[in-house]
Amino acid sequence: MANSLTVLGTLWALLSFLSAATSCTSFFMPYWLYGFQMGKPVSFSTFRRCTYPVQMDERNMVMLEECGRYASFSSIPSLSWQICTLVTGIGCALLLVVSIASVLGCCIGDLISRMTGRFYGAIQFIGGLLISSGCALYPLGWNSPEIQQACGNASSQFQLGTCKLGWAYYCTGGGAAVAMLICTWLSCFAGKKNKPSLY
Repeated sequence: MANSLTVLGTLWALLSFLSAATSCTSFFMPYWLYGFQMGKPVSFSTFRRCTYPVQMDERNMVMLEECGRYASFSSIPSLSWQICTLVTGIGCALLLVVSIASVLGCCIGDLISRMTGRFYGAIQFIGGLLISSGCALYPLGWNSPEIQQACGNASSQFQLGTCKLGWAYYCTGGGAAVAMLICTWLSCFAGKKNKPSLY
């Protein structure tokens, strides 16, 4: 089978795939933030939530124990979370495109040259930077009423109150860090040097 990658390029393809899979999967999981509301555990991400209050009739409100996304983009609790959703989503898409191209480079000869590898590394760096920016913006939304209800009315920007950060938040940022710091460096050595032309 033809291969357009060096040994370091194969390592780059593997790490690119793992970092993209980790960031993308964690981005879609509603386990970025954990709290309690009406005695039930609740969790949030930028655009999804698990366990939410539902008005049964004029007097009764119950906590529905299921996960779902917000009904519309404008329903996301804060502007910073809306921006975070966009920025992180774009970053995940970039990492996904590069990871697919790098894996294809393991199977198709002459697909990735030194220059192409460096170009993909630049895209990975931008994707990782966007995801990291999204993770940095996330705490700005902790002052919204919906989050305060789950965090004991004690949360504000960069203050969690009784809530705690979840594993998905750390995995999203960790995948972005690997893409930015390790994969970008490995991409410089990923493609084989072009053979000199006889003509």
